[in-house]
Amino acid sequence: MTDGLIAPHGGTLIINLASQAEQQELRERAQALPHIVIGSRQLADLEQLANGAYSPLKGFLNRADYESVVNTMHLSNGLPWSVPVTLAVSSEQAEKLREGSEVALVNQAGELQAVLTLEEKYTYDKRHEARQVYRTEEEAHPGVKVVYQQEDVLLGGPVRIVSLQQQNFAQYRYTPTQSRQLFAERGWKRVVGFQTRNPVHRAHEYIQKCALETVDGLYLHPLVGDTKSDDIPAAVRMRCYEVLLENYYPANRVLLGVLPASMRYAGPREAIFHALMRKNYGCSHFIVGRDHAGVGNYYGTYDAQKIFAEFDPALLGITPIFFENAFFCRECQSMASQKTCPHGAEQHVALSGTKVRQLLREGTLPPREFSRPEVARILIEAMREPVA
Repeated sequence: MTDGLIAPHGGTLIINLASQAEQQELRERAQALPHIVIGSRQLADLEQLANGAYSPLKGFLNRADYESVVNTMHLSNGLPWSVPVTLAVSSEQAEKLREGSEVALVNQAGELQAVLTLEEKYTYDKRHEARQVYRTEEEAHPGVKVVYQQEDVLLGGPVRIVSLQQQNFAQYRYTPTQSRQLFAERGWKRVVGFQTRNPVHRAHEYIQKCALETVDGLYLHPLVGDTKSDDIPAAVRMRCYEVLLENYYPANRVLLGVLPASMRYAGPREAIFHALMRKNYGCSHFIVGRDHAGVGNYYGTYDAQKIFAEFDPALLGITPIFFENAFFCRECQSMASQKTCPHGAEQHVALSGTKVRQLLREGTLPPREFSRPEVARILIEAMREPVA
């Protein structure tokens, strides 16, 4: 690209958001179309389809692409894509829909979100998808649970988006077009993306700053779509990111944005998925740490790094940066990892999530070597707030 940034996945940003004139036309047409009510994950998918973050997708996967993604982690044209983006309906709903016709996709309030041109309706094997994508058939896995709870027929075809879901964190909700423009304005060409659904503690800060030493800028890009009920709410996390960047990061080298996607908790496959989305946002590099997008004990500690070896780097395009688990070493008097520290675990300040939550509930600041006090105070205050 002329701005020196990495090209989007597939070469071009595919923007599926209808123009103002087209939106009006679609609204009028939709009144006579069959309606399908979609949930929060599909609303998030539509936004990513609208803004180009899911490039090169034009809509929900047809059968050939679905089967190819599930079985090979590539689209049917050979381009890497690791997580299926699908729209499921009941057999009764599917029976009333005709391939080649249009379908109105509406939210729970009945408001039009998009119009789907139905190319294909097809059945699928939920257990096979679970096994391939999530590496388990256990319903205890939150991603698998969603698949099992889905309806039995998938609708494939391109979409034209008329309206976006509620725009929380609007000031940080950059589209790939906007983030690329901001990178270009700053003169950034090599940009490292960081995915998180958690507050940033000192180990995260350490690996981000290590990566920042080698590139022009850091795109701190937390996910703010659906997460597990016991994950820290996005609004609390955003306050943590803001205070951290304000006090400990160079303002001209870091940009904070949000990713309005839903977590799949697909571990290794989701690491690839997250990397490809950040490629579309303009990131040339992507940080992959310990147990990326993992949950429970379903994935090996560094499986999300190993999976990158299964792809042609040229087709993947974005460069992963791998980090081991980081900690503060009292003997080294610095942040380190097993790669750089010769000392035993007794010298390492490494707290479990359970221990951190216990300290925060007690109103006790975790050690400074583990968490910045400004971040810990926000978390302590959030734990004291009554549950809505």
